[in-house]
Amino acid sequence: MTRGTGATETGVPGAGVRLSGWGPPTGAERLLHETAAAGDRDAMLDALARSTLYVLVARLHADTPGYAPLLTAHPDPVTPGRMCVTAHTSGTLPPWHPEWVSETIDLDGLRRRWPDGVRWLVINPGTPYAVTVAAGPGRRRAWQKAHDRSPGPPTGLLVTHGAGPLHGPLAHGLALGAHLAVHNGLVWNELGATYQGYSTDRARLRNPWGVLDRAAYRKTLEALLTTRLVGRTYESVLQVRSTLAVRLGRTPTVPEWSAALTRRRPTPAEAAEARKALRLAVTYEGRLRADGALGADERVDTLAAYDYGRAVNLARWGLSARFCVPHEAEQAIVHAGALSRSAYRSWEDFSAGYALGRVLRFDGEDYGDYYRSNVTAHRLLTESGGSPWRNIPWR
Repeated sequence: MTRGTGATETGVPGAGVRLSGWGPPTGAERLLHETAAAGDRDAMLDALARSTLYVLVARLHADTPGYAPLLTAHPDPVTPGRMCVTAHTSGTLPPWHPEWVSETIDLDGLRRRWPDGVRWLVINPGTPYAVTVAAGPGRRRAWQKAHDRSPGPPTGLLVTHGAGPLHGPLAHGLALGAHLAVHNGLVWNELGATYQGYSTDRARLRNPWGVLDRAAYRKTLEALLTTRLVGRTYESVLQVRSTLAVRLGRTPTVPEWSAALTRRRPTPAEAAEARKALRLAVTYEGRLRADGALGADERVDTLAAYDYGRAVNLARWGLSARFCVPHEAEQAIVHAGALSRSAYRSWEDFSAGYALGRVLRFDGEDYGDYYRSNVTAHRLLTESGGSPWRNIPWR
């Protein structure tokens, strides 16, 4: 599947992008196209309301204080002389461009910002999956009803782009970030125009990462690739157990592990931190075993997976935020894959390290959303026949 580059007659890069006939890139395009072809207007609007929609915006405008996405009318790519507003679903986004960015919008947002006098909406223009939606005032009232009855875009599912990387080093690296992609219901194997939307991704980098520019992005990425953000105490406590296991030829008991920590002669504050880290690690490993995300006789020796997985997603956010260019993001993601293969034995081993790192940092022992989303992602990625973890060899 190929994608066009460069500006079209509308002046918007990629507005005339063409996809080959391999089939819809994701389920969103398939469902929308099928409901439109069946002539079921309500089902088509329901599909739109359940889709994450994107509009192209000039980056100069998107960086303006107080900015809100503007809907601009363009010549209809199919019907000469007719004006329309265009939007995309996630599988048909135009290629990355330094001066044009993608912003998310829902069906109600389209309705509220609709320009006067424009009576047509074209979804996925220039592709075999393009859908034209009537947008007169009466029709837009139906959009609001579809929006009101919809739960919104689904989360907690595995979404694969049919034309994205599926094999090789880049696909392997992208699959390291699949935990979070599953949690958000986003494509795991896309490295292009956006992750979750230009403004959303810049906000995500700003808080909690403190990344406001390219220099800060590069510094944070390096910290993740060198596993400096997983938590020094947690990593040190796990390393003590790993070292002791090598010496004993088996996983040490909790008392043996605790005694080994005490022999390091920590300060009282360090000892208290280490005891808490040990207790939480034991508690969460036990829960992960009970939920099938960690084998009965397995343990987590390092939390590096959490930093490597976050590095992959940081590279995707940085690309969307225009803090790096595509080849830089690709290099970082491939490098994260190589580092992960050196640190872990398998996808399951990596997943356990990622899950433990994430819950130790955020869950607070309540087995809440952070914990549940880890288990959901682990099951989908290890059991689904379409999962990259089932189709990309670890080594």
